[in-house]
Amino acid sequence: MVLENSTIITALVTPFDEQGAIDFDRLPKLIEYLLANHTEGLILAGTTGESPTLTHDEEIELFKKVIEIVDGRVPLICGVGTNDTRDSVEFVKEVAQMKGISAGLAVVPYYNKPNQEGLYQHFKAIAKASDLPIIVYNVPGRTVASINVETTLRLAELPNIVAIKECAGLDAVTELVERAPKDFLVYTGEDSLAFATKAVGGQGVISVASHVLGTEIYEMYQALENGNLKHAAAIQRKLLPKMNALFSVPSPAPVKAILNHRGISVGNLRLPLVACTPEEAKTILSIVEGRS
Repeated sequence: MVLENSTIITALVTPFDEQGAIDFDRLPKLIEYLLANHTEGLILAGTTGESPTLTHDEEIELFKKVIEIVDGRVPLICGVGTNDTRDSVEFVKEVAQMKGISAGLAVVPYYNKPNQEGLYQHFKAIAKASDLPIIVYNVPGRTVASINVETTLRLAELPNIVAIKECAGLDAVTELVERAPKDFLVYTGEDSLAFATKAVGGQGVISVASHVLGTEIYEMYQALENGNLKHAAAIQRKLLPKMNALFSVPSPAPVKAILNHRGISVGNLRLPLVACTPEEAKTILSIVEGRS
């Protein structure tokens, strides 16, 4: 399934049980809840899915379970990138053999601090390894290294690189929308820029907030599509403090706290991430849910 109709893609949290193992039994309720609230695609084993703490075997099993649950209803994008090009290449080859996966998400290499040519060659190698479409994930706040617009434009010319999840700001998003090939999809990875990205012609948002604000984001995008800028902007103004609250402590602790509060049980986090304190959770809930 292609991504052209996917404007709101949720970076799925990974549910854990009380012993810290992946709780696959909790996945169906979580996924059905998201699809009912306008999620149009899912990222598996991304940052929000706590991928640094998942083993290779856990990720593969997670992919298989979600493929079964979703059953082709929305595109599935699997996290395949690491800071080791060889490992990423082997991983994407393995994932490409799985039926039901629409694309791979490859993050900018972290810790190594490659230059722009190193970044280009890294993503080129991943893209050449299989026929699986690749989404580049630029998140300098987590990786330190950042792929610049010129390098992304070079990558956009490669047949298998179809999109970017851009977290380097609105200027980068805007320039990519203007200069990239028309079939190259530009997503923001920053929830607070969901409105602006769509307004400047981007594809949409790869979102954490859509776990709990999916319907509101959808309504904002519908208003933009219908030319009702004032209504869309009014929704954005109401969403912004809620989105900020969802990142007031390291993600995905806030969104997991809200999902658990709503009865969508996703459990705790794996170290080194920790759950919200009771005080933090109370503050976040008061902003997002409008209650104490």
